[in-house]
Amino acid sequence: MIFKLALRSLAARGLTVSMTILTIALSVALFMGVEKVRTGAKNSFADTISGTDLIVGARSGSVQLLLYSVFRIGNATNNVSWQSYQDIATRPEVDWVVPISLGDSHQQFRVMGTSAAFFEHYKYRGGRSLAVQNGAVMSDLFDAVIGADVAKALGYDVNDPIVVAHGLASFTEHKDQPFRISGILEKTGTPVDRTVIVSLEAIEAIHVDWQQGAKRPGASTPVEVIREMDLEPKAITAALVGVKSPLQVFRLQRAINEYPKEPLLAVLPGVALQELWQIVGIAESALLGVSAMVVITALIGMMATIFSGLNERRREMAIFRAMGARPLTVVGMLMLEAVILSTIGALLGIILLYLGLFIAQPIVDQAYGLWLPITAPSAQEAITLVAVALAGAIVSMLPALRAYRMSLADGMMVKS
Repeated sequence: MIFKLALRSLAARGLTVSMTILTIALSVALFMGVEKVRTGAKNSFADTISGTDLIVGARSGSVQLLLYSVFRIGNATNNVSWQSYQDIATRPEVDWVVPISLGDSHQQFRVMGTSAAFFEHYKYRGGRSLAVQNGAVMSDLFDAVIGADVAKALGYDVNDPIVVAHGLASFTEHKDQPFRISGILEKTGTPVDRTVIVSLEAIEAIHVDWQQGAKRPGASTPVEVIREMDLEPKAITAALVGVKSPLQVFRLQRAINEYPKEPLLAVLPGVALQELWQIVGIAESALLGVSAMVVITALIGMMATIFSGLNERRREMAIFRAMGARPLTVVGMLMLEAVILSTIGALLGIILLYLGLFIAQPIVDQAYGLWLPITAPSAQEAITLVAVALAGAIVSMLPALRAYRMSLADGMMVKS
């Protein structure tokens, strides 16, 4: 009986009720959408590098090593000698190893020297491999492969020339040894998109005439001569390591951390990523708090709507009381209306959320490399739905109690 009365009362105020439901739906969609984006961002963040067991570099901090080797942020405190790199690569636990050499740039994009093994063993987003959308990987000493963001930002295409600058904020360019873009990678949503990739030998080649960070006056070795030189690196910045068995990871890590010839650090990418996420996770908490406040604001708005409608419904409440309705019936009807409003609004919000995800998923993935998975409603979303319904009941208690305390005589009195 009360449920029918509540439904008919809501139907009689269709426009106001619809606007209230829409407000709740949008706030719930925003709240749960922020959670989806937060989870997607965290997973994409963790999937920046996968399949790599250890990251090796000069001894510093684990987060610092992760930042400059994977995210191309900051600089290494020191390099790793080529001899140490070879010692690590030949250890029986090591399955594969990818050297990384950083330090140069091209128009604010980092230049990374590496080997062909990088394209084979670097994985992201749960095991996906790098793919070339146009051209091919390096085949010549002065070939370069660029990330999708580099190509888009600078308007580059395959076979375009590219000149590398010395250092990260330097106006000195290696103009005597220009590169040719041999390939453009597909967008990955990782720092690879903002990287210019060349060979380790190319890094050595462009620094043939350099000594202690500066070019020797008057030195200009012809490219033909450079091609005939021994370009084995003297040092690298870091290395990505894969082991033959997961059981050997910690033994290899301990051996590298205790390496006697120079101070080295080996970190597990997953552990370092968790440490880094704890640092940047404050922003996600703040964003989640803001979206929660939006839901609370919508519920308070619903309470205000019920309050504002009480004056118009005084006669309705008085008639119910005059017909023998108990005070609990009046209170229960108003609370039930609020529960119905909040429940329908929450359900509509979930529908809007998944509709938005379906439309935005490929766009966000292509533009930002952020993967927003579309999965079945989770237990957390069900809890959110129940919480919104309960919150609707709670915020309706004040207007319901006020309606209960309205005088029957005041409701029936006709004012002139």
